[in-house]
Order: sequence, then structure tokens, then C-alpha cells
Amino acid sequence: MSAASTQSQRSRRSGPTPGRELARIALDAALDKRARDVTVMDLRGISGEVDYFVIATGESDLQIRAIVDGVVDAIRSQAGERPVARDGQPGTSRWIVLDYFDLAVHVFDPELRAHYDLERLWGDAPTETVTDDQPEAALLAADTPRPSGDDGSSPVEAGPDGGDAASTDGAA
Repeated sequence: MSAASTQSQRSRRSGPTPGRELARIALDAALDKRARDVTVMDLRGISGEVDYFVIATGESDLQIRAIVDGVVDAIRSQAGERPVARDGQPGTSRWIVLDYFDLAVHVFDPELRAHYDLERLWGDAPTETVTDDQPEAALLAADTPRPSGDDGSSPVEAGPDGGDAASTDGAA
């Protein structure tokens, strides 16, 4: 499989904010809402659909809602962008995905996060977990080189509904 096969068939978003900056905003917003195990993954060169994942865990439905709302509000106010799609609804879903084309934000409850283990599934991706004590992610530094994706692999992940994570319910 060639490196070109990891190119997305989707249209790119038209927003001016780079995916790396959206990920930084999402990371800060999740930490502000006391999310646990906040992780950023650099999928450039690995996935043709998204450049970064920000993965966070909420301990309750209320906290998951707060994290999701905090991320959406922060990206809207700081970058002027809204998610293109959203899988799952706070209060009824244990896994919510916010799709910003270059960035996918995954907010889980602890049980589903352990079950789907995206960090293992996308194990070839550089990964960094941040904390309140160390909120900066070196992976999001402006001079971080793009991974080569030498093997050209493009893993497929399961979405919140058990299907492909790229599928959405059309809600934004």
C-alpha cells in the first residue's frame, strides 16, 4: 500500500486554524474540565482522515457533557470553528466523537475507553499523555516533524456505535 493511499477522500475543512492548534485548544479545554488521561496522538502519515486525536476520559455523564461542551466552546471562541460532525450525545452516550476534519476529539467513560483502547489500536502513532502538572504536549510543538508513515498502513477504528468512526449521525 503506498503512502498516497492514506490521503483522505473527504473534502478538507476551510478553516484557517491548523489541526495542531485545534488539538492544543481541545487539550487545554479538556484539562480545564478535569478530564482524566488526556492524550494527544499524531496521526499524520498514518491516517488519511485525520491528523490528530485528542482522547479524554470523563468519570460521569455530567463530566463527559462538560468536557464535550468545553471543547466545542473553546474551539468556537478561539478558532471560530464548529465540529463538522458529532457522534454520540452527552447524557446518553458513553463515547462522544467531535470531528473537526484535521482533529477528532474522543471523550469516553472509563469502561469504554479501556475496551476500545485507541492508543493500542493506533499504536504506530506518536502519543503523549498530559496532566494538569504538565499541560503542554511536545507533540503539538510547531516544529514537530510529520511522521513518515513508511508502512502506509491505515488502521480502521470502531466508532461509538460499533461501526466505522468516520460515520456520523449528521448532528453537528
